Amino acid sequence: MIKKILFLCTLSFFMISCGSSKNVSTTYQNKASTITPKEVDVASTKSEVTEEVVVKEVTVADKIVWTAVTYKGVPYRFGGMTKRGMDCSGLIFTSFQQRNVPIARSSQEMYRQGESIPLREVQRGDLLFFKTSRRRGKVNHVGLVTSVDNGDVRFIHSTTSQGVIVTSLLEHYWKRTFIEAKRVL
Repeated sequence: MIKKILFLCTLSFFMISCGSSKNVSTTYQNKASTITPKEVDVASTKSEVTEEVVVKEVTVADKIVWTAVTYKGVPYRFGGMTKRGMDCSGLIFTSFQQRNVPIARSSQEMYRQGESIPLREVQRGDLLFFKTSRRRGKVNHVGLVTSVDNGDVRFIHSTTSQGVIVTSLLEHYWKRTFIEAKRVL
């Protein structure tokens, strides 16, 4: 009796698991096949509508930022440069390296590169430098600007407490510890 029950449970498990994956793919295929482009009869339109399309060229800075964002959520690891863990300069170094753009490995060395720019002129791909420690030395943290919107400068970096995250420079802690912005591209 127990063997029959065990056999029926095993058989029903296989039937249920195989059946659900088949339904998912069939549903997806049916939905995908119903999508058709909208037809527009240009000759029958009464008023002329002009639409300006702005095509922005993808820059090296865009590609570096896209690469950095793929590491969002990676835990902090001192000296790390992989998805298993990375520190702030490791994130920047790896993102630049994957796009074949040379840059120093440490935040202090990065700080010696590029040209200083006023905070109001930062743009995507610029580096932000911070002094978050009371230890001697000037710079010990770096972030990569991901966006600037009405004065809100957002940057990606790796923190010891949260790993790789995107943060606003408007946050009190980061505004207080900010030292300088630099353009390296």
